[in-house]
Amino acid sequence: MIGPVINRRNERAEAVMGLGEHLEELRKRALWAVLGLLPIFLVAVYFGRDMLDVVLTPVRAALHDAGEPGAMQTTSVFEVFYNSVKIAFIATIVVGGPWVIYHLWKFVAPGLYTRERRFFYLLAPLSTILSFSALAFMYFVVMPTMLGFLVGFNAQTFKSTAATAPLAPGVTLPTIPVLTADPPDPAVGAQWVNRDSMELRISLGKDEQGNTITAGTPLSKSGALLQQFRVGETLETFITFAIGCVVAFQTPVVVLLLGWAGIVTGKGLRKYWRHVAGACSVAAAILTPSPDPASMLLLAVPMYALYELGLLLLWLLPASRVAGTKPTPTNDGPADGP
Repeated sequence: MIGPVINRRNERAEAVMGLGEHLEELRKRALWAVLGLLPIFLVAVYFGRDMLDVVLTPVRAALHDAGEPGAMQTTSVFEVFYNSVKIAFIATIVVGGPWVIYHLWKFVAPGLYTRERRFFYLLAPLSTILSFSALAFMYFVVMPTMLGFLVGFNAQTFKSTAATAPLAPGVTLPTIPVLTADPPDPAVGAQWVNRDSMELRISLGKDEQGNTITAGTPLSKSGALLQQFRVGETLETFITFAIGCVVAFQTPVVVLLLGWAGIVTGKGLRKYWRHVAGACSVAAAILTPSPDPASMLLLAVPMYALYELGLLLLWLLPASRVAGTKPTPTNDGPADGP
């Protein structure tokens, strides 16, 4: 019995690293993490314009549903390029995040006991699933609802007040055909209204490849307000919503950590569900940049549901069950003493 104990202590002693070795290991892990992100970033930059188009799609869809032109606005020659690189960088962090966390874990794991590692093995996948669920919920639910409300609100607030009067004798109004799509081969100088894109379009002839060149100007039904949103501001709104939703969706992780640390208990948290519901409402109001109640409710209700999910997980997975019934040190972690 003494022999195995001595062997375990020797293994622990050999596992102890000096400061220089720690720094060298940290340097190696950081280098591998950066090298792994580099090809992801290059690919993301190549598809940067496509990803930016995906981000702007909910805005154009909301404008289209409200009968407004879907053209976006840029006020700087660098705006589209800068935001394409910016979203490529964000995509690199999102896609390459697990790679970075893996190397961070490989640096930290040798100093932990097996029972301590079990908590990470549970929390890391849970947090990742919740994060991607938050992004999907934000893109397919929160953004369309919020944008639909705001675009419709703007269109109803600013309406044309032009007066009407009978035509003078002999006056004939010119007519322009209203189409749901561009004609296949319009003559040079032909003009029409594309009702789907809400644009007045004119044919300018053909290019060297024989493709029709058209120019257009957006039309607004309200007349008093032309809703054209900037590319950069739209991307900032998207990022703000994404961060807010990802943070809000980590509620089960926070509940588990507080319960495992012994700071709170599931029974105690259950008594304060009204306070939690109020806190979720306040947090949703802070995390959503727009003041409309629809988007705040769409974030507050899932936040409270995630809180209930955290309570359920805490009940199913108490700290003793995750760590094991015998939390004694193992030979793959640091020693408790000499």
